[in-house]
Amino acid sequence: MPRTRRAADSTALHRRSLLAATGAVALSAGTGYALWPGGGRAAAAGTAGTAEAAADEAVAASSRRAPAAPLAPYTHGTTLAGVSVPRGRGTGYRRLDEGPGWPRVVRGDLTAARPGRDDRRTTLAAFVQLTDLHVIDAQHPLRLEYLRSADVRAWRPHEALTVHGAVSLVERINALRGAPVTGSPLHFAMTTGDNTDNNARSELDWFLTVLGGGRITPDSGDPRHYEGVQNSGLRQYWQPDSATRDADKRLGFPHLDGFLAAAVREVNSPGLNLPWYSTVGNHDTMPLGCYASHGDPYLTELAVGGRKLMELGAAEAEKLRRAIRKATDPRGVQYGAFLRSRARAMRPVTPDEARAPFTPTEYVEAHLDPAYRGFGPVGHGYSAANLDADTRYYAFRVSDDVLGVSLDTTDPGGHYAGSVGTAQLRWLERTLRTHRGDRVIVFSHHTSTSMTNTHRDPARPDERRHDGRELVALLGAHRNVVAWVNGHIHRNAVTAHTGAAGSFWEISTASHVDFPQLARVVELVDNKDGTLSLFTTLVESAAPSRTDHADLTQTGLAALYRELSCNAPGARTDLAGTPGDRNTELLLKA
Repeated sequence: MPRTRRAADSTALHRRSLLAATGAVALSAGTGYALWPGGGRAAAAGTAGTAEAAADEAVAASSRRAPAAPLAPYTHGTTLAGVSVPRGRGTGYRRLDEGPGWPRVVRGDLTAARPGRDDRRTTLAAFVQLTDLHVIDAQHPLRLEYLRSADVRAWRPHEALTVHGAVSLVERINALRGAPVTGSPLHFAMTTGDNTDNNARSELDWFLTVLGGGRITPDSGDPRHYEGVQNSGLRQYWQPDSATRDADKRLGFPHLDGFLAAAVREVNSPGLNLPWYSTVGNHDTMPLGCYASHGDPYLTELAVGGRKLMELGAAEAEKLRRAIRKATDPRGVQYGAFLRSRARAMRPVTPDEARAPFTPTEYVEAHLDPAYRGFGPVGHGYSAANLDADTRYYAFRVSDDVLGVSLDTTDPGGHYAGSVGTAQLRWLERTLRTHRGDRVIVFSHHTSTSMTNTHRDPARPDERRHDGRELVALLGAHRNVVAWVNGHIHRNAVTAHTGAAGSFWEISTASHVDFPQLARVVELVDNKDGTLSLFTTLVESAAPSRTDHADLTQTGLAALYRELSCNAPGARTDLAGTPGDRNTELLLKA
């Protein structure tokens, strides 16, 4: 029996029976499923025409309502008040301290700001975006750590602490008393993909427990001790418990007795204290985030088995790294052959079935599992309709006048760049047209510039795939779209788009695995002067900026997670973006 419960195994209810309990709606091309909260009625439309007619009522209202009048601003715990920054100006390993906050920048790219709006505005929606948590099973046999011999960024010294960092972010969100500008209650949280890292069931269980609440043991394999690159004795990895003079210690990384034992101890998550929704990313649907889930079965055999490759020569590592980037092997066949050829170089580890990859269907089933409901809604956006139609996109009611739409921009054909299929694009167009009286906020994992992958879906070989330019054009053809919120690039970036009929803002937020490890609060307000404002405010986790290297408690490790990420060799220093990508007021015409 596996040591970690399989996240996708416990949804044993019949798919149709789940419809009455699910708090969101998924619509497939030609078939729309409508959930009626409270009454438990589900409606199915059999044609595209009836789906369009029913779509206006095919969205469940399960988010909190915004108050009619603006409330007091609330900035405590946000990056308006303070931001973790390296101390001093030296090089090498740097400790962190709390520095001055980032100011708010008003952006009038799409329309000019009008005086007096602060006294007129009313809140339409307020929510938190989490993205690219990359909850990592750091001992997983399929990890690509050995590419560090060619690219130092291929492995991060803080990867064993992703659960601790994610829980601390949940604690920060729970501590927010309201939205920073309006003071409005937060309606919901949305995580925009790459919630897991290796497409492993262990990681999916940990991620859902972090957000839903409960106890997590971020360990796999042998429950008695850590088995991975950080106690391998290999000098290209930080060996925290060892006296080995590894490459990272030569840069100033500390020697920390007991670090690995502490990293795999039980962690307790309070779970988010508001409704939360989930959007899928490429790391959530494909092994290593780039190989199609229908690929070489040898990868699954290795994932759960007792052998792990930990070192590789620089020339071979560079060759493999380039192949992954160029997407010359989207199904992982060549990668499987490469691993077979290195079987003798692999080290023994303890097998664990919990490390098995999960399918896109199992990803949805796990979200529907009552064990992960937390504050709800059931399914966290996904419904039995998604299971029936084999889709991972849906719409949900945010407030009386605001609709949320979650897209699936992962390409089942393989590779980490994104796209959408024709059926999903048509569904999106119908949804936007039917809800023309609503303000619409679109969520996805990929950004407009990272949707360049048009590999055909093996399950739908005749369906065309559409890139980011086509999606921008579609969103710009509908005046009701106000924002497209996404992640993937691990960098804060805010972009104005003007389309054929309307304008909208694309809001991309940095990851929570790479420094500066941020989430973002977004507030949509009506200025009552013919304009709307989108306020974006970044937040860090609740962990203190300063670390105590003797503190290996859950909170101490969360603080260390941030510090280590800041010092990760080769880490980019531009991920915070410019001031205009951080705390902003983004204006657009109403």
